[in-house]
Amino acid sequence: MTKKFIAVFLVFLLILNTTTVKAGGDDEGMWLPLLVQKLNIKKMQAMGLKLTAEDIYSVNNGSLKDAVIALDHGSCTGELVSPDGLFLTNHHCGYGEIQAHSSVEHDYLTDGFWAMSRDEELPNPGKTVSFLISITDVTDKINAVINDKMSEKERELAIQKLAEKLEDEAVKNSGKDWYEARVQPFFEGNQFYLFIYETFKDIRLVGAPPSSIGKYGADTDNWMWPRHTGDFSMFRIYCAPDGKPAEYSEENVPFHPRKYFPVSLKGEDKGDFAMVMGYPGSTTRYMTSWGVKNEMDVTNAIRIKLRGIKQDIMKKEMDANDKVRIQYASKYSRSTNYYKYSIGQNKGLKALNVIAKKQAEEADITNWINKKKSRKEKYGEALPLIKKSITALKESDIARNYWIEAFWLGPEIIKTSLRGFYGIQQAGDKEDALKEIKENQKDFFKDFYMPIDKQLFVAMCKTYKEDIPEKYYPSFFEDVNKNYSGDFSKYADYVYANSVFVNEEKFNKIIEKPDMKALSEDPGVSIANSVYALYQSIKAETEDLHYDLQKGRRLYLAAILEKDKDTPHYPDANSTMRLTYGTVGDYSPKDAVIYKHYTTLKGYMEKENVGAPKTDEFYVPQKLKDLYNKKDYGQYGIINSKGEKEMRVCFTTNNDITGGNSGSPVINGNGELIGIAFDGNWEAMSGDIAFEPELQKCINVDIRFVLFVIDKYAGAKHLIKEMKIIK
Repeated sequence: MTKKFIAVFLVFLLILNTTTVKAGGDDEGMWLPLLVQKLNIKKMQAMGLKLTAEDIYSVNNGSLKDAVIALDHGSCTGELVSPDGLFLTNHHCGYGEIQAHSSVEHDYLTDGFWAMSRDEELPNPGKTVSFLISITDVTDKINAVINDKMSEKERELAIQKLAEKLEDEAVKNSGKDWYEARVQPFFEGNQFYLFIYETFKDIRLVGAPPSSIGKYGADTDNWMWPRHTGDFSMFRIYCAPDGKPAEYSEENVPFHPRKYFPVSLKGEDKGDFAMVMGYPGSTTRYMTSWGVKNEMDVTNAIRIKLRGIKQDIMKKEMDANDKVRIQYASKYSRSTNYYKYSIGQNKGLKALNVIAKKQAEEADITNWINKKKSRKEKYGEALPLIKKSITALKESDIARNYWIEAFWLGPEIIKTSLRGFYGIQQAGDKEDALKEIKENQKDFFKDFYMPIDKQLFVAMCKTYKEDIPEKYYPSFFEDVNKNYSGDFSKYADYVYANSVFVNEEKFNKIIEKPDMKALSEDPGVSIANSVYALYQSIKAETEDLHYDLQKGRRLYLAAILEKDKDTPHYPDANSTMRLTYGTVGDYSPKDAVIYKHYTTLKGYMEKENVGAPKTDEFYVPQKLKDLYNKKDYGQYGIINSKGEKEMRVCFTTNNDITGGNSGSPVINGNGELIGIAFDGNWEAMSGDIAFEPELQKCINVDIRFVLFVIDKYAGAKHLIKEMKIIK
């Protein structure tokens, strides 16, 4: 297994069940910036936008797209706020880097971090920032090499072959061989676009507030409103002296972008225009009723059950040891985020009766298809294929989801053994390659605590065995039954005592002169190979059914695009740049309840858990209390209608966002930064599948609170001076 294959394999695991959707109301839609002139600009300008489509997306001139960046190829979004490469994103987007630099002696998670000079900015190996250079519609070119007589597999291979050619040609024609090009399908393979990116690899941490600000409310307030979280962090992009992307070097210089956002102190009022640009990860808005039921009963139910078990194990150990708390802070946070999301999504899908609404849509499209013989011949099999495939795949899909949560996202011994063994095998006797593997493993061991991993291994194996049919057991289960009387605890004692991939001393010794025969017999490698073989067997068993499902979805979307051909459609999110537009506003989640569209520092103080330790979800730093008591807000506070000084913290808009939009700029009608998007609201957790315009809210940290924390709380005035402040 090569490194390239492992990387592709990891990406595959993140792309689960993506589909697409038609346009909804004014506030619904994740639009491609390339098409803003054609589809959206008049409506946006009528709502309060003062810019042109060219101001938003331009290939030849600096535009807003050039100030919006994808972090780590789309895991989060960020925005440039200075001519020297300074950018903002969410605290939770930078959490992994903040954690990686933290220790018991320098606990940046708890105390925050601020570089008071550029020499103090901290490098982050492996972190990247990508700029979108251009988007090109290549649908006609792709369609020229496919036809309806092809099987789905033949179609897929033909598309892949041409896509690779188009990508290579695009990079070559750009004259910049460091560019990256990707052809991506939209509307389930009914449209295709070519994206060109420039990626920078020297990204340094500049500042982060303590978790008591950046993660205030933590798991309790996650996905909730009212919110009082200063969810931001700051980084800087560095490049080679000639301006090209480069790996970290002391010789590198701050990057000078084509465009950066001016920062507005004017604030936002109810009804104001608001635009969000970013890299939303995945939505499934046109998932069918069978898909929704499967999402609820399989994907979400399994995620909730297994992550609950894993989190209990981590939390117990984290609470008992500060070092372990820091080691597992980011891992725990990643797990809890979509654990709570899945709970909320199931609740929302039920409350909003989404399955019944989907069934009505399916009845409508079926009626339209059946009215013409030509339509029936072309699209008639779409919904039957989807229903048949999802029904037939249910058992294997349950096993696959358990596999993901229990093994791939479970104990780290599996991934580290898999990557380590095949990385060493590929490196051979190359000294530089082996040195890189050793450094990577050093980073792994820094945040690895064997007692947690061992407990996770035992708990996940037991749960998997209890809940999944024997035909889907990994082969190492047989060894446990035969040699350890089915006792996973005894087996774990042997594995963790003997695997070099979970023992830093043993690993450092063997990496000096790798013995591939001995490594191939390592118990961690044996487990990893067993787990991977299980994945391959499930994939082979279900390949035809997945192709049938793929075909059904493609035809279903084609039918919808034809049926509603006079209505603008936006594709589902797939980690490509999108633009959404809407307004600032409040909402009413239930009878007699109205949530105001903003929160203040007063509410922050009201949530305080008085006397709690610094690591508590609702701990308030003394310095923040002092600033509040003195009403020392500087130029960032306002005088409210009662004549009192007030510090706004967060606000809500009805912009259409999802995961990946974290850290996205919230932009006013003048193209100025007014906030940073960081969350959605609990009542609309169904939004990735079904957008609800009356309930769906985008939760944002007010940029004035961000500046207040940087300036008045942290004293990092030099960072404020870098920005263009609009008063």
